[in-house]
Amino acid sequence: MSKVKTAEQRTHTQSEYTEYSVQGMSCSSCALTVEKTLKHIPGVTNAHVSFADKKARITYLRDKTDTRLFKKKVKQAGYSLENIRDRVRQEAAHVRKEKVRLLWAWALTVPLTVKMLGEMFFGFFIAKPPFPLILDLIIAFPVIFIIGFPVIRATIFSFRTVSFNMDSLIGIGTIAAFSTGILRLTGLEIESFAAVGAMIMSINFIGNYLKEMATGRASRAIKQLLELGAKSAHLIVKNGSTREVPVESLKIGDLVLVKPGEKIPVDGVIVEGESSVNEAIATGESVPVDKFPGHKVIGATVNGQGALKVRIEKIGKETFLAQIIRMVEQAQSSKIPIQTFVDRITAVFVPVILAIAMGTFVFWLVFPETGKAIISLFTPILPWLTLKTSLVSLALFAAIATIVIACPCALGLATPTALMVGMGKGAINGILIRNGEAIQTAQKIDTVVFDKTGTITSGKPGVVDFKTSYDSKQFLRLAASVESLSEHPLAAAVVSYAKQQHVTLIKPAKFTSLTGKGITASLNNKKYTAGSKKYFTELDIRVTQFQAEINTYQGKGYTVIIFAEGKKAIGIIAVTDTIKPDSKQALEKLHNLGIQTVMLTGDNKKSAVSIAANVGIDRVHAELLPRDKITMIKRMQKRGRTVAMVGDGINDAPALKQADVGIAIGTGTDIAIEAADITLVGGSLEGVVRAIKLSKATFRKIIQNLFWAFFYNVIAIPLAVLGLLHPAIAEAAMALSSINVVSNSLRLKRVGID
Repeated sequence: MSKVKTAEQRTHTQSEYTEYSVQGMSCSSCALTVEKTLKHIPGVTNAHVSFADKKARITYLRDKTDTRLFKKKVKQAGYSLENIRDRVRQEAAHVRKEKVRLLWAWALTVPLTVKMLGEMFFGFFIAKPPFPLILDLIIAFPVIFIIGFPVIRATIFSFRTVSFNMDSLIGIGTIAAFSTGILRLTGLEIESFAAVGAMIMSINFIGNYLKEMATGRASRAIKQLLELGAKSAHLIVKNGSTREVPVESLKIGDLVLVKPGEKIPVDGVIVEGESSVNEAIATGESVPVDKFPGHKVIGATVNGQGALKVRIEKIGKETFLAQIIRMVEQAQSSKIPIQTFVDRITAVFVPVILAIAMGTFVFWLVFPETGKAIISLFTPILPWLTLKTSLVSLALFAAIATIVIACPCALGLATPTALMVGMGKGAINGILIRNGEAIQTAQKIDTVVFDKTGTITSGKPGVVDFKTSYDSKQFLRLAASVESLSEHPLAAAVVSYAKQQHVTLIKPAKFTSLTGKGITASLNNKKYTAGSKKYFTELDIRVTQFQAEINTYQGKGYTVIIFAEGKKAIGIIAVTDTIKPDSKQALEKLHNLGIQTVMLTGDNKKSAVSIAANVGIDRVHAELLPRDKITMIKRMQKRGRTVAMVGDGINDAPALKQADVGIAIGTGTDIAIEAADITLVGGSLEGVVRAIKLSKATFRKIIQNLFWAFFYNVIAIPLAVLGLLHPAIAEAAMALSSINVVSNSLRLKRVGID
């Protein structure tokens, strides 16, 4: 094989990935601006910025990128990148800064507001001109240009890069409003909106602060997960005594003592002691699980009544809790198909609004009589319409209102905030969603396909009987030795049964596994085969002497494993698997949702039919190879069905990928979990029902959010264009629309999925 690397391979080996916390964003348009800024840095191959979780994820070429430019360029754009480790502290500091900015802005704006309302409603002027105007300009200046400097800076940069966002609209609107005061002071006969500019900026601060608080609550699931871990552990030292140490100082192989009622510090295996452990944070199930020496335990789960000695197996980023947090963060920042459509709208929204505002300004100058006729109809109920004394004033009033009323924020927040809340709720209930697309697809599921072993059943089959032409002990020794290197649950059942009978195993010299068929192994220079009757028929090995027993076992729903020495069948073992306690209930709930259920299994037909009848499966297809499962799923999809596949084994991985949504049982293999879109941390099929209900509820919130965001803009923008909306009221409505979207998403926390 050639050792020369291709260009693609060289690029891959040079790739680096990093994350930053992004501060200063006020909407998803800001996130797009930061993302575009990062992508233009030489050497950056990809950048993804999420407003919902305030993170920037950057992939770049190590040898071609000056990483110092990340923070520099983003700062020039009006935002800041901070180290991810200090994210929680930075977010808290940013919220405090927004609060201080808000208080100072309104301390100055309230007097201007009172003054303006007095003039508008009561005709009360505190002094003769030009003093009131000078006062407006003096007070409005620090609100707009000092306290609101980040907005103004972002606006200026947006013109440099021709990349506009929500800050651009606010900045343009407030600068235009303030400029009218300057022009009025120079003697131009137009109405001054300087005080209105200060109000727009101050109301924007209210919206930003409330959005920070609301999106903080939306991402609280991650903070809750971070807080679940133990802070300290009782490390067992060489002399057998214990000392309390921080969890961060633990190393793989350390022994720790977990006292009754304490959290297990990190992932490990029990070496001494018996207890029950509450694994609700991992599985969503509140019933404690009995644990004995040799059982694995998960960090952050709660020990019950017995003391346990645990050997540490995973630390840091490798722990179960850390992986959940990483998976949830990645999923929350992912995009679903409908978000792509929204992003396209958001990308052109601000330029279109600016064009509409310019068109509005021109319209009022060219067709003033039409505008005045419209205003005259509403003057009795809208007192601010009487204040404009010139055509330019009317044009500016309508144009400024149009600029500040437009709200890409609500559109940008509609999807990510609902995803954050929904996925956070799922994580706390033992449902890990790997990508946002699964949410949109899962809510359309009308067919759920199940594997049998380890999915509908417990996955821990046991030997119930066997027949052999050999001595019983000798046969068990040979059978268990043949199966000893296999990872299949049926093999594990044979090995476990043999050990219970105190049989000593032989290590195979050679071992081969044929997925879905059987295995071969060499023992004492003899070839042994184990597998199904179908496999033995392919090998032309006769099993006539055991046919009656095979029929009896299969009639009872047992799985039969046939063993042969060379070409001679020497015995059979009957194995059965118990149905999970809640499988039948979960299947009933799926049927109540109008979902069709199908079993695809490699096991024999009689056993599969028996299990399916017990739990209420609609259709059964048995004795399938992994490729057959894929064929069956493709067939359903061609008939227009939206298919979810639920499985736990290595042989389920291809089918999990083929299905529209792959759902892995978390107690299964890592390969199945990696292939799935959704992972159920526990082994209960109730999780399938909860996952589908959660996806339906989350997508319903996304649609509601998008409806209100579009509805708001469709109604509000024409009112602003017609000059019927005061700019300050427009800005307040804009802020409220964003808050409404976030608040609606937060209601997901109260949605029942059981």
